Amino acid sequence: MNGTLSVTMMMAPPRAIDVTVTDDTLLVDLEDGRTISVPIGWYPRLAHGTAREWQNYEFSGGGRGIYWPELDEDIGIDGLLLGKQSMESSTSFTRWLRQR
Repeated sequence: MNGTLSVTMMMAPPRAIDVTVTDDTLLVDLEDGRTISVPIGWYPRLAHGTAREWQNYEFSGGGRGIYWPELDEDIGIDGLLLGKQSMESSTSFTRWLRQR
């Protein structure tokens, strides 16, 4: 050994503190001062929601996720930071859309 210590630190992702949805963008403010901005089209259920439904969200996991109960949409902060889009199948989305 050469006396060096390698330490891997696992930091928890920052928590969401505010959410804004517009006709084309999902904006999430994080506790560390950053704002994540992604196209609303990444999340088809949000894209098909109304302004009233967009405003009805709750934080899950202490701010580690965002849930829109009327749209049954749940988005994790980890996924947003990694640039992950919705992974819902077209069959599942079509079924959901028909029920609206």
